Amino acid sequence: MTFFSGFSLKGESELFEAYHDSSDFTVSGFSLGAIDAFEYVCASKNRVDKLQLFSPAFFQDKEDKFKRLQEIYYKKDKALYVKNFLENISYPSKLDMKRYYHDSSDLHKLLYYNWSITSLQRLVDKGVMIEVYLGSCDKIIDIEKTKAFFQPYASIIEIKNTGHILRNDNG
Repeated sequence: MTFFSGFSLKGESELFEAYHDSSDFTVSGFSLGAIDAFEYVCASKNRVDKLQLFSPAFFQDKEDKFKRLQEIYYKKDKALYVKNFLENISYPSKLDMKRYYHDSSDLHKLLYYNWSITSLQRLVDKGVMIEVYLGSCDKIIDIEKTKAFFQPYASIIEIKNTGHILRNDNG
């Protein structure tokens, strides 16, 4: 299995072990890593049977003003932005995400990425099974809009009482 990490994270794949398909022909990613996993599978000549998207970063429903403000806040006080980001992705869990923090500069890509329905359909036509995992209490993405977008191409797995990292424990 190939895994792509989320924005400003590294090594967080262990958080999704309960959902991982460990097959050599599975590619997965979390949040920004879901974008990277999708792009990898779209460009790959290798066999891929399943694409698992854990809380895919989906902001194409947001106005440019929202996106610009995110970038301004990030540039103004990166430490505070990252602190709030780590707290928001772990909610409602109390898991301290600092141990997974890895400096990144991919905020622009995260915010402005447009998922291609043509590419999603192409993957489906090639026989790639797409699974989208969403937490019902996600503070990062609008899960209803994300579900509506991916529904025609993917199996949607909504995990109740979890947030962006798909956990609700106090660990």
